Amino acid sequence: QERPVESGGGLVQAGGSLRLSCTPSGSILSLSYVSWYRQAPGKARELVALITSLSATNYADSVKGRFIISRDNALNTVYLQMNSLKPEDTAVYTCYTFQKARGGTWGRGTQVTVSS
Repeated sequence: QERPVESGGGLVQAGGSLRLSCTPSGSILSLSYVSWYRQAPGKARELVALITSLSATNYADSVKGRFIISRDNALNTVYLQMNSLKPEDTAVYTCYTFQKARGGTWGRGTQVTVSS
């Protein structure tokens, strides 16, 4: 199964916004859920946000109220809108897709750097 493709990372000042995109290799409609993880240098990978096939969402406490995960079935894409970014949000953000029949697949990740 091919990896999902992420885009949208970059460098932004604290307080700014970025939107990440994740496009799975197959149809988004076949996925049970899509999630975003992040890993900062020297830290464990953590779940940032998740969206199910029914568009139920879940967020890490550290991003609640600032990040929004959404999906566009027509464009076959999941987005992570990140607002009010903080330096501690700096990390590699990776998309993870899960399909009941085939299991999970990781993307390659995209770097997000927030300067103070």
